[in-house]
Amino acid sequence: MSRFNSNKYSPFVSVDRPNRAWPNKVITEAPAWCSVDLRDGNQALIDPMTPAQKLEMFEMLVEVGFKQIEIGFPAASQPDFDFVRKLIEEDRVPSDVTIQVLTQARKELIERSFESLKGAKSAIMHVYNSTSTVQREQVFKLSKDEIKRIATDGATWVKACAEQQPETTWQFQYSPESFTGTEMDYAVEVCNAVLDVWLPTPENKAILNLPATVEVATPNVYADQIEWFCENVNQRDSVIISLHTHNDRGCGVAASELGVLAGADRVEGTLLGNGERTGNMDIVTMAMNLYSQGVDPTLDFSRMDKIIHVVEKCTALKVHPRHPYAGELVFAAFSGSHQDAINKCLALYQEGELWEVAYLPIDPRDLGRNYQEVIRINSQSGKGGVAYVLEQEHSIKMPRWLQVDFSPVVQAEAEKTEAEVNAQQIHDLFFSTYFPSDNQFQLKGYQVSRDDGVDSMQATLSDSGKDHAIRGEGRGVLEAFVEALGSHTGHPLVIIDYNEHTLGSNETAEAIAYVQISVMQQRVCGVGKSHDILGATLNAVLNAYARSSAASQAKVA
Repeated sequence: MSRFNSNKYSPFVSVDRPNRAWPNKVITEAPAWCSVDLRDGNQALIDPMTPAQKLEMFEMLVEVGFKQIEIGFPAASQPDFDFVRKLIEEDRVPSDVTIQVLTQARKELIERSFESLKGAKSAIMHVYNSTSTVQREQVFKLSKDEIKRIATDGATWVKACAEQQPETTWQFQYSPESFTGTEMDYAVEVCNAVLDVWLPTPENKAILNLPATVEVATPNVYADQIEWFCENVNQRDSVIISLHTHNDRGCGVAASELGVLAGADRVEGTLLGNGERTGNMDIVTMAMNLYSQGVDPTLDFSRMDKIIHVVEKCTALKVHPRHPYAGELVFAAFSGSHQDAINKCLALYQEGELWEVAYLPIDPRDLGRNYQEVIRINSQSGKGGVAYVLEQEHSIKMPRWLQVDFSPVVQAEAEKTEAEVNAQQIHDLFFSTYFPSDNQFQLKGYQVSRDDGVDSMQATLSDSGKDHAIRGEGRGVLEAFVEALGSHTGHPLVIIDYNEHTLGSNETAEAIAYVQISVMQQRVCGVGKSHDILGATLNAVLNAYARSSAASQAKVA
């Protein structure tokens, strides 16, 4: 039999809730957030954070806006204990931030945890024990009553220790670890027994944290569990229901979102999802999901690159380039059709309007990113993307017909190099294509006059190093110039399309012109630059002619 055998697993038994209410609800405000980066995140690292890294992470969490931060497991290690003391003794905890520590429901560990928090202004004492069927029966080999006794003894010791440190404002939190693997009626029974010890009130609520320590079912099942628990727990008005989801099935964010719909008030997680096994629930993703729906997440991720820098530095874990909202490539479009749609939408968007841009769920600028990072060019890209990059990086606004002409040049380069073509490479390709270095003509000077609606053009061209005067007439200066050039070369020219603009906003800015001409039985595009619009246009015609000559010679060869 193959070792890859699904018969060794059984499906998770769903909660029978024919009248579930959460599917019809919408999240309209953010839950209370608690960062566990310094505890759950730290214990999952190959090399735990140094004290300096912990402090940098803590200060960044405060800057982002977290009001509750779990800072360690002080009874488990001396470094965690020392870090808690450092924050308190050096008065590094802002008055509006509550620190939280975790402890198992054991008397000596609880006492050690309270010792670490002496002098704190406010703190959450988070006590836990495992209640799941598999833990009871296979790990601890204890009965339900014995497991419940561990929880109530822990609650009793927490309450007694808190009474000995009245200078601190205390809040108590209990977690039935592996809640999702615990029978629902038993989970409620244990939590109610803890509440009977703590006697919370609406003014001084207890926190019941319901962790998906291991994600064992689809997010909707977790939501059913949370809704059922909220309906059956005692003293619901005196309890804050908290969630702590892990990502074993890749659904940690979805489970927390549905859990909030089901009645939860608070969410624990880490920035960018660091945590044991596949990680904790990613607060960045969940908060930004709310933000994208017009809900204030109460956390500020406008300096996303700084957040990523601190997280990567402190955890030694790289953020995936496709990580939601935070990854380097999440706002980058390589597909030609995507680029074209983004480019058109951005051209229409006005600051202050509701954000409606194809393929971009939020404005990258809200996270400190810019539009130059949105469109990236490779062999899958199209003309719209190339045009966007040139405009954003170099103020070159190619007309549509020039985009069609230039896009194959960039695609050929991408296919040759088998890599992304960056903005500078695109700029270099543009100039090598439309400003031919072997142009036989150089514009030396020109004069224009008008008589009875007819424009006369006299220009001096350097033709292969020798100066020549050319003359022409037409209905407009450009027509007069192409008539003169055609007479000089013996190849009549026709202007098909023409555009021009300046490359800056001040009086010293150069002008750039784009032309499409018909000459020698082919259509050719040309680009020219000068400090005046007319000079740029005449140079564009000369460059187009040079390209047509080169193409004709190539055909003959």
